[in-house]
Amino acid sequence: MRQRAVLGVLAGALLALLAACSSTPQVSSVKTQEKALDAPYDRVLVIALFESFDARRYLEKEVVKILSARGVNAVASTSLMDTRTPATRKTFLAMVEELDSDAVLVTQLASLETTAKMKDMNPEVSYNVRPTWYYNVWSVDQTEYVSPRGMQLKHKLVLATQLYSAQTRESVWAIEAKSKLKVNYDEYNDYSIFVKEAEAITGRLIKDGMVR
Repeated sequence: MRQRAVLGVLAGALLALLAACSSTPQVSSVKTQEKALDAPYDRVLVIALFESFDARRYLEKEVVKILSARGVNAVASTSLMDTRTPATRKTFLAMVEELDSDAVLVTQLASLETTAKMKDMNPEVSYNVRPTWYYNVWSVDQTEYVSPRGMQLKHKLVLATQLYSAQTRESVWAIEAKSKLKVNYDEYNDYSIFVKEAEAITGRLIKDGMVR
Protein backbone atom coordinates (compact mmCIF):
# COMPACT_ATOMS: atom_id res chain seq x y z
CA MET A 1 0.00 0.00 0.00
CA ARG A 2 2.79 2.43 0.88
CA GLN A 3 4.66 1.78 -2.38
CA ARG A 4 1.51 2.29 -4.42
CA ALA A 5 0.84 5.59 -2.63
CA VAL A 6 4.08 7.21 -3.77
CA LEU A 7 3.80 5.78 -7.27
CA GLY A 8 0.42 7.45 -7.43
CA VAL A 9 2.08 10.72 -6.47
CA LEU A 10 4.70 10.26 -9.18
CA ALA A 11 2.13 9.26 -11.77
CA GLY A 12 0.39 12.62 -11.58
CA ALA A 13 -2.34 12.25 -14.15
CA LEU A 14 -3.42 8.87 -12.77
CA LEU A 15 -4.37 10.28 -9.39
CA ALA A 16 -5.47 13.81 -10.14
CA LEU A 17 -6.90 14.33 -6.66
CA LEU A 18 -3.44 14.31 -5.08
CA ALA A 19 -1.17 17.34 -4.97
CA ALA A 20 2.51 17.02 -4.11
CA CYS A 21 4.71 19.72 -2.62
CA SER A 22 8.24 18.35 -2.61
CA SER A 23 11.55 19.47 -1.20
CA THR A 24 14.74 19.57 -3.25
CA PRO A 25 16.13 16.00 -3.32
CA GLN A 26 19.24 15.48 -1.20
CA VAL A 27 21.78 13.21 -2.90
CA SER A 28 23.77 10.81 -0.74
CA SER A 29 25.52 7.43 -0.79
CA VAL A 30 27.56 8.28 -3.86
CA LYS A 31 29.51 5.28 -5.14
CA THR A 32 31.90 5.55 -8.06
CA GLN A 33 33.72 2.40 -9.09
CA GLU A 34 37.37 2.58 -10.10
CA LYS A 35 36.62 0.03 -12.81
CA ALA A 36 34.62 2.57 -14.84
CA LEU A 37 37.50 2.71 -17.31
CA ASP A 38 35.23 3.41 -20.26
CA ALA A 39 33.68 6.55 -18.69
CA PRO A 40 32.67 9.21 -19.54
CA TYR A 41 29.75 7.95 -21.59
CA ASP A 42 27.96 9.69 -24.44
CA ARG A 43 25.30 7.15 -25.50
CA VAL A 44 23.01 6.48 -22.53
CA LEU A 45 19.77 4.49 -22.27
CA VAL A 46 17.62 6.01 -19.48
CA ILE A 47 15.33 3.65 -17.55
CA ALA A 48 12.91 4.38 -14.69
CA LEU A 49 11.38 1.34 -13.01
CA PHE A 50 8.04 2.30 -11.44
CA GLU A 51 4.70 0.54 -11.44
CA SER A 52 3.13 3.44 -13.35
CA PHE A 53 4.14 3.74 -17.00
CA ASP A 54 3.35 7.48 -16.92
CA ALA A 55 5.63 8.00 -13.91
CA ARG A 56 8.42 6.20 -15.75
CA ARG A 57 7.87 8.26 -18.88
CA TYR A 58 7.80 11.60 -17.01
CA LEU A 59 11.06 11.04 -15.12
CA GLU A 60 12.88 9.58 -18.14
CA LYS A 61 11.77 12.54 -20.25
CA GLU A 62 13.25 15.07 -17.80
CA VAL A 63 16.53 13.17 -17.43
CA VAL A 64 16.89 12.86 -21.21
CA LYS A 65 16.13 16.57 -21.65
CA ILE A 66 19.00 17.59 -19.35
CA LEU A 67 21.53 15.13 -20.78
CA SER A 68 20.60 15.95 -24.38
CA ALA A 69 21.19 19.65 -23.71
CA ARG A 70 24.81 18.72 -22.91
CA GLY A 71 25.19 16.83 -26.18
CA VAL A 72 24.80 13.36 -24.68
CA ASN A 73 22.90 10.94 -26.90
CA ALA A 74 20.35 9.98 -24.24
CA VAL A 75 17.24 7.91 -25.05
CA ALA A 76 14.25 7.19 -22.80
CA SER A 77 13.29 3.52 -22.68
CA THR A 78 9.60 4.46 -22.67
CA SER A 79 10.05 6.07 -26.09
CA LEU A 80 10.80 2.59 -27.46
CA MET A 81 7.94 0.72 -25.77
CA ASP A 82 4.32 0.98 -24.64
CA THR A 83 2.34 -0.19 -21.61
CA ARG A 84 2.16 -3.74 -22.99
CA THR A 85 5.92 -4.15 -23.42
CA PRO A 86 7.41 -6.17 -20.55
CA ALA A 87 9.92 -4.23 -18.46
CA THR A 88 12.41 -7.08 -18.34
CA ARG A 89 16.17 -7.47 -18.65
CA LYS A 90 15.72 -9.01 -22.09
CA THR A 91 13.72 -6.00 -23.30
CA PHE A 92 16.30 -3.48 -22.11
CA LEU A 93 19.29 -5.46 -23.43
CA ALA A 94 17.64 -5.45 -26.84
CA MET A 95 17.36 -1.65 -26.61
CA VAL A 96 21.03 -1.33 -25.69
CA GLU A 97 21.99 -3.41 -28.72
CA GLU A 98 19.67 -1.50 -31.06
CA LEU A 99 20.91 1.91 -29.86
CA ASP A 100 24.54 0.84 -29.45
CA SER A 101 24.43 2.43 -25.98
CA ASP A 102 27.62 2.51 -23.95
CA ALA A 103 25.83 2.98 -20.60
CA VAL A 104 22.44 2.41 -18.94
CA LEU A 105 21.03 4.70 -16.24
CA VAL A 106 18.45 2.97 -14.03
CA THR A 107 16.27 4.66 -11.37
CA GLN A 108 13.90 2.83 -9.02
CA LEU A 109 12.12 3.22 -5.69
CA ALA A 110 14.42 2.35 -2.76
CA SER A 111 12.23 3.16 0.22
CA LEU A 112 9.16 5.09 1.36
CA GLU A 113 7.89 6.21 4.77
CA THR A 114 4.38 7.63 4.94
CA THR A 115 2.45 9.39 7.71
CA ALA A 116 -1.13 10.65 7.50
CA LYS A 117 -3.18 13.14 9.50
CA MET A 118 -6.44 15.05 9.22
CA LYS A 119 -5.98 18.72 8.40
CA ASP A 120 -8.34 21.56 9.39
CA MET A 121 -9.29 23.72 6.44
CA ASN A 122 -9.20 27.52 6.75
CA PRO A 123 -12.74 28.95 7.04
CA GLU A 124 -13.92 31.84 4.86
CA VAL A 125 -15.85 34.58 6.66
CA SER A 126 -17.93 37.42 5.20
CA TYR A 127 -19.45 40.36 7.10
CA ASN A 128 -22.41 42.60 6.32
CA VAL A 129 -22.42 45.75 8.52
CA ARG A 130 -25.46 48.06 8.66
CA PRO A 131 -26.34 51.10 10.80
CA THR A 132 -29.35 50.98 13.17
CA TRP A 133 -31.72 53.62 14.54
CA TYR A 134 -29.62 53.79 17.70
CA TYR A 135 -26.58 56.04 18.13
CA ASN A 136 -23.26 54.22 17.58
CA VAL A 137 -24.97 50.86 17.29
CA TRP A 138 -24.43 48.70 14.22
CA SER A 139 -25.99 45.51 12.99
CA VAL A 140 -23.45 42.91 11.88
CA ASP A 141 -24.26 39.73 9.97
CA GLN A 142 -21.45 37.17 9.88
CA THR A 143 -21.42 34.24 7.46
CA GLU A 144 -18.78 31.54 7.86
CA TYR A 145 -18.04 28.92 5.23
CA VAL A 146 -16.15 25.94 6.66
CA SER A 147 -14.74 23.22 4.42
CA PRO A 148 -14.67 19.62 5.64
CA ARG A 149 -11.45 18.41 7.20
CA GLY A 150 -9.04 16.94 4.65
CA MET A 151 -6.32 14.32 4.82
CA GLN A 152 -2.68 15.22 4.46
CA LEU A 153 0.00 12.66 3.65
CA LYS A 154 3.71 13.15 4.22
CA HIS A 155 6.18 10.92 2.37
CA LYS A 156 9.90 10.39 2.85
CA LEU A 157 10.93 9.13 -0.57
CA VAL A 158 14.26 7.60 -1.58
CA LEU A 159 15.06 6.92 -5.23
CA ALA A 160 18.10 4.78 -6.04
CA THR A 161 19.92 5.35 -9.32
CA GLN A 162 22.67 3.21 -10.81
CA LEU A 163 24.76 3.61 -13.93
CA TYR A 164 25.81 0.43 -15.74
CA SER A 165 28.55 0.05 -18.30
CA ALA A 166 27.22 -1.66 -21.42
CA GLN A 167 30.65 -3.12 -22.02
CA THR A 168 31.05 -4.87 -18.65
CA ARG A 169 27.32 -4.96 -17.68
CA GLU A 170 28.35 -3.99 -14.15
CA SER A 171 27.36 -1.03 -11.97
CA VAL A 172 29.97 1.73 -12.15
CA TRP A 173 28.15 4.52 -10.26
CA ALA A 174 25.27 4.77 -7.76
CA ILE A 175 23.43 7.39 -5.69
CA GLU A 176 20.35 7.80 -3.52
CA ALA A 177 18.16 10.90 -3.81
CA LYS A 178 16.05 11.61 -0.71
CA SER A 179 12.94 13.81 -0.89
CA LYS A 180 10.14 14.91 1.42
CA LEU A 181 6.68 15.20 -0.13
CA LYS A 182 3.55 16.74 1.30
CA VAL A 183 0.35 15.52 -0.33
CA ASN A 184 -3.16 16.96 0.00
CA TYR A 185 -6.40 15.57 -1.34
CA ASP A 186 -8.82 17.62 -3.47
CA GLU A 187 -6.03 19.43 -5.32
CA TYR A 188 -4.08 18.82 -8.51
CA ASN A 189 -0.64 17.30 -8.80
CA ASP A 190 2.63 19.17 -9.18
CA TYR A 191 4.77 17.94 -12.08
CA SER A 192 7.82 19.71 -10.65
CA ILE A 193 8.71 16.62 -8.61
CA PHE A 194 9.92 14.95 -11.83
CA VAL A 195 12.00 18.00 -12.73
CA LYS A 196 13.61 18.14 -9.27
CA GLU A 197 14.43 14.44 -9.21
CA ALA A 198 15.91 14.57 -12.71
CA GLU A 199 18.03 17.60 -11.81
CA ALA A 200 19.35 15.85 -8.68
CA ILE A 201 20.26 12.68 -10.58
CA THR A 202 21.87 14.32 -13.60
CA GLY A 203 23.57 17.00 -11.52
CA ARG A 204 25.63 14.43 -9.63
CA LEU A 205 26.11 12.29 -12.74
CA ILE A 206 27.65 15.26 -14.54
CA LYS A 207 29.65 16.42 -11.52
CA ASP A 208 31.23 12.97 -11.16
CA GLY A 209 32.29 12.99 -14.80
CA MET A 210 30.26 9.94 -15.78
CA VAL A 211 28.90 11.56 -18.97
CA ARG A 212 30.52 13.83 -21.51
